[in-house]
Amino acid sequence: MPAITLPDGSVRSFEGAVTGTTIAEAIGPGLARAALVMVVNGVEMDMSREIVEDAAVKFVTRKDEAALELIRHDAAHVLAEAVQELFPGTQVTIGPSIENGFYYDFYRNEPFKPDDLPAIEAKMREIVARNAKFVREVWSRDEAIEFFEAKGERFKAELIRDLPADQTITIYRQGEWLDLCRGPHLRSTSDVGTAFKLMKTAGAYWRGDSKNPMLSRIYGTAWRDQKELDAYLHQLEEAERRDHRKIGREMDLFHIQEEAVGSIFWHQKGWKLYRTVEAYIRRRLEQNGYEEVRTPQLVDRKLWENSGHWDKYRKNMFIAEVVEEESTLALKPMNCPCHVQIFKQGLRSYRQLPIRMAEFGACHRYEPSGALHGIMRVRAFTQDDAHIFCTEDQIADETVKFVELLESVYKDFGFESFSVKFSDRPETRAGSDEVWDRAEGALKDACEKAGVQYELNPGEGAFYGPKLEFVLRDAIGRDWQCGTIQVDFVLPERLDAEYVTSESGRARPVMLHRAIIGSFERFLGILIEQYAGRFPLWLAPTQAVVATIVSDADDYAAEVTEALRKAGLAAELDVSNQKIQAKIREHSLHYVPNILVVGRKEAEERKVALRRLGGAAQEILGLEEAIALLKAEATAPDLRGAV
Repeated sequence: MPAITLPDGSVRSFEGAVTGTTIAEAIGPGLARAALVMVVNGVEMDMSREIVEDAAVKFVTRKDEAALELIRHDAAHVLAEAVQELFPGTQVTIGPSIENGFYYDFYRNEPFKPDDLPAIEAKMREIVARNAKFVREVWSRDEAIEFFEAKGERFKAELIRDLPADQTITIYRQGEWLDLCRGPHLRSTSDVGTAFKLMKTAGAYWRGDSKNPMLSRIYGTAWRDQKELDAYLHQLEEAERRDHRKIGREMDLFHIQEEAVGSIFWHQKGWKLYRTVEAYIRRRLEQNGYEEVRTPQLVDRKLWENSGHWDKYRKNMFIAEVVEEESTLALKPMNCPCHVQIFKQGLRSYRQLPIRMAEFGACHRYEPSGALHGIMRVRAFTQDDAHIFCTEDQIADETVKFVELLESVYKDFGFESFSVKFSDRPETRAGSDEVWDRAEGALKDACEKAGVQYELNPGEGAFYGPKLEFVLRDAIGRDWQCGTIQVDFVLPERLDAEYVTSESGRARPVMLHRAIIGSFERFLGILIEQYAGRFPLWLAPTQAVVATIVSDADDYAAEVTEALRKAGLAAELDVSNQKIQAKIREHSLHYVPNILVVGRKEAEERKVALRRLGGAAQEILGLEEAIALLKAEATAPDLRGAV
């Protein structure tokens, strides 16, 4: 007679084994219609599963966020059935839910093409309308292998052979079609709904190994309702319009080429944008008591072995062998071990702590070519990296100061809010459990003092310590993890860093690894897409163009341009023989925020006609007034109000 405890604390008892469907019906017809799966003692299960002993039970309905992964999981099964109905002989492999959707990998002689997707999607809608129940069956391992081999499904048979010996083999049916799956599943195919769309095709190696057969992958997206699907498709359209690679070409900011895979060729305007951001960050660091350093690019493997990075990151390091010295050097993939070396030069006193050591550190990491993405994912990048060497008692205060600085920087770049994830100890880590308990406890105490609310991100800490991850949300609702602060008791111990205590003894400093924007390259890509190229004036690489209506105004236009430049503005002169509307259109396509139009009248009256990017109207201003206005707008946020 199992007693079922519900989320509100009430308890219901049932005679004998009871299914989730029966429990939901006992609570009420509304829940019976809405419940998609049940959660039994924290484990998701099909509604048809039986509960035979006391348990805590809650239900997932379509309004719950947890329903998304379930819908996407089942959409992958519906996709696989649709493909095998339309393309007999196609073998199925795996089809998981992923962020924003799902995919399924198939093996066939001819890969799928985008033209195949409409027919497959139509068949999926037909399968959803059949309302076929998902039925769970437990098979023996030998039975399952024999069944799939007989069907010619050698990939499924291989998967089953490789499952742990103690794992239960479960098969899910949906009408006449079935698949190997752990579950759980929704009640029937109709629960998938119609808010899905197939997006694209791609190639993928079986089990991610290039030595294995090439599979044909179909990606899709699925949501709880049409409103969510439409919002996501709109976000994709906006993301395409804002793509930093496209805007980078239009603004002449940078390019990438095969001779330097994963590295950026910054053009003059792109480098100006880069230097503007770097100068801003440098000023903010100086205002907050950081000392800037510079460390070598090539460092002997011994240091990386001592720090623990060699074992952890060797596959991502670029290596240089020095034959005459019989040594192995690595292009540094991070800066932290080098900063410890500076800390160790000379005897440090507790009175000097905290030491905030910053570096715009150029790093190199091997990323597979398929993972590279414009300037967002590269092999050569620069971090706004810093390490704070402090005592254990100083962790909370330093975290508070860091969070205040980070929040201020994000606001200056136009990001009004962020979320925080607390990543605790990973399975593979350095340091004892006692050390990790101290580090995690210190970081939680620091969060409380800083007023930081966080979401737990289990097992995602660095190998040397727990961390906070600061996640920005951009103008179209996408999240970007940029900032981080990590509490590290391990590296100072491994690299033998110490300071003199107030009792003249020796102690290890705590090392706080921290970054605000992270990779400059990635952050600039985020900024380009955040503003869709329409930067606030202080960031714009070209802040104004002076364009003439007639050649008689050329001399005055040159004078205006020079005056703007003397005021510190990035101004360009356009005295070409194009018509003024063509000039305006051209510079607008290059995202120039201000066009100062001058003709005979403006030259005679020493005025300009100011046109803003995206606006049709123009404002007639005196030259000095226009310069003062633009100079004020172009002042970096941290310098406004400065004398």
